[in-house]
Amino acid sequence: MRFASYTAQGQPFYGAVTDSGMIALNASCPQWPTLFDAVQENGLGVLAQKAEGQPVTHTDFEFDMVLPNAQRILCVGVNFPDRNAEYKDGSEAPKYMSLFPRFASGFTGHNRPLIRPPENHTLDYEGEVAIVIGKRGRRIAQANAYDHIAALTICNEGTIRDWVRHAKFNVTQGKNWDNSAAMGPWLVPFTDAAQLDDARIITRVNGEVRQDDVLSRMMHPIRREIEYISTFMTLQPGDIIVTGTPTGAGARLDPPQYLKPGDVVEVEVNGIGTLRNPVADETA
Repeated sequence: MRFASYTAQGQPFYGAVTDSGMIALNASCPQWPTLFDAVQENGLGVLAQKAEGQPVTHTDFEFDMVLPNAQRILCVGVNFPDRNAEYKDGSEAPKYMSLFPRFASGFTGHNRPLIRPPENHTLDYEGEVAIVIGKRGRRIAQANAYDHIAALTICNEGTIRDWVRHAKFNVTQGKNWDNSAAMGPWLVPFTDAAQLDDARIITRVNGEVRQDDVLSRMMHPIRREIEYISTFMTLQPGDIIVTGTPTGAGARLDPPQYLKPGDVVEVEVNGIGTLRNPVADETA
């Protein structure tokens, strides 16, 4: 079963995704106004039961960012060996992971455009797996880390590259332009370690493969990410961790190849799906 947030006839909904369309679940679960609320209350299993055997309610709709009211999104940077080598600074694999926050306003949904702002045209792509926390925890041991995951989704962690260089120690301003990134298309409930341990990320731009790697090569595996992050903050249901992107982003090509209007970016992860977004310039 897959679950998504979407807009139909100008109204927000969430529901179960089928090959024929959406099964709206808002009315069936009024205790959870949004999909985020359902995740916070460990409700994905209830949603699956409510959707079973129900007819499609919407065939004309637009995907939204999968959890548009997510409160905390934390991203792991430079988490593949080849990504570390791309910096060409001679550094060894880092002992600790790089982290930075993103806000829900920076994300759009599946099939909606990534927006290139007029201030700067260095919009870049980063295909990643994102995990959604389903169980509260602090100082979580790696052996128990997967017990705290509710669902998986896909992220294209779009970045305005020039703006991550505006300051010495932070990248926040380059990572949070409105609608510069995407997350979705849907949530896939997490039920088996193989969903992550055997996952492969493939990012294509206009059909050309730019990124292709497996999560098992991460320098800081997802179990370690959960352990480390939960050391300094209590992870809460609905928190999202964007786990890291492979080598091959446009900024690191020679010459750099940034996204431009008309481009189409697809991030595919086996067992989750494909997140697809065209690119457009911001309009007044």
